[in-house]
Amino acid sequence: MAKMWAGRFKKEVDEKVNDFNSSISFDARMYRQDIQGSIAHATMLGATGIIATSEADSLVKGLKGILADLDAGQLEFDPTAEDIHMFVEAELTKRLGDTGKRLHTARSRNDQVALDFKMYLKDEAAEIKSITAELVRTLYTLAEQHLDTILPGYTHLQRAQPVTFAHHLMAYVQMFLRDIDRLNDCCKRLDLMPLGSCALAATTYPIDRQMVSDLLGFSAPTQNSLDGVSDRDYAIELTSVLATLMMHLSRLSEEIIQWCSWEFKFIELDDAYATGSSIMPQKKNPDITELVRGKTGRVVGDLVTLLSMMKGLPLAYNKDMQEDKEATFDAIDTAKLCITTMTPMLQTMRVLKDNMRKAAAKGFINATDCADYLVKKGLPFRDAYKITGELVAICIDQDKTLETLELATYKQVCETFEEDIYEAIDLLTCVNGRDTLGGPSAKSVTAQIAAAKQQLNTLMEG
Repeated sequence: MAKMWAGRFKKEVDEKVNDFNSSISFDARMYRQDIQGSIAHATMLGATGIIATSEADSLVKGLKGILADLDAGQLEFDPTAEDIHMFVEAELTKRLGDTGKRLHTARSRNDQVALDFKMYLKDEAAEIKSITAELVRTLYTLAEQHLDTILPGYTHLQRAQPVTFAHHLMAYVQMFLRDIDRLNDCCKRLDLMPLGSCALAATTYPIDRQMVSDLLGFSAPTQNSLDGVSDRDYAIELTSVLATLMMHLSRLSEEIIQWCSWEFKFIELDDAYATGSSIMPQKKNPDITELVRGKTGRVVGDLVTLLSMMKGLPLAYNKDMQEDKEATFDAIDTAKLCITTMTPMLQTMRVLKDNMRKAAAKGFINATDCADYLVKKGLPFRDAYKITGELVAICIDQDKTLETLELATYKQVCETFEEDIYEAIDLLTCVNGRDTLGGPSAKSVTAQIAAAKQQLNTLMEG
């Protein structure tokens, strides 16, 4: 394909340089946004009298024809084209002749690519927001089913205090709700239309940027032409949101990997979301969650790529910025794949409630409640803490739990204990006694679920 900028050059570009310079292999995915942007631009050129209305109509009709042919698979991308912009313009010129050459009036590929990229990222952000919302719904629906499923809560990976499986899941709901909120916030800065910035210094043509912005559904045009073509904050910000989201997925994945092990055995994954071993027939491996954990580093790397690419660039456009797309596209594709695979995996996994309860009982996670029992009877907390520590040591020596330790033994350590100690240290009592806002009681978690549903609805409207 002949280069649109060939007039200045006397020699053909070296084939290897052409391949090195080309971006059609990855920016072709923005063909729809490129054509939609060109349709709006052509419409504006006709409305402002920069080109004849008849020519603008021909351009719009020709562009719609190219879009329809690409959607139907009747037109293939030319791998020799430098980028998607040149491909569409060349195809339009092939179909319309000289009229096709008028499309690029009052714009540059610099502002064109910024427009395409923003439009594409807006579309992808909306989809990621939607699938993350489905993940949130899956988690709080699962939580509703396990309000009384006792689970040991951990610090330092040591059993610490009793919670419920519902309470644990709702912690992840909060994380993913924040991710959706970040997506909404990021989209505010994505929603500024750069076309009309041209190469860097706008144009002498009497263009109507507000009209183009309105036609394409942006909130407003960008306010500075230099910034309009050189800004990639929106790609960095979106990738940062995705890196954070992936970090949350990775933390959840790590817990699922632990919970699947025989050492925990809190859950069992559906066969459709696990794999086996080539030589060990007993194995059932949580490969999906391991891949999510691994792919998180990849998305973090995409963010580092973008930051490193932009950190030393002067204004305005520099060819380095072509590297923005592969990193951002990879982050988007990876996050979407992980979210849409994790959601049905969670929907189909089996929760082993009895194993969770047994682990909670053996971990002395009601020790704090035992100490609190004594404090409520009038002892200073530090004395109660020491007494409870002695009881735990006795339980370990006798292979018992605080629930199975005889009352006589309690009284040998401290006369303050009475029969009601057993009710005070019952795990469900311990959980439901933590009834403060955000706590693990069934009442509190039910309120958390209701608030999460309301917050999700609000965020999805934003």
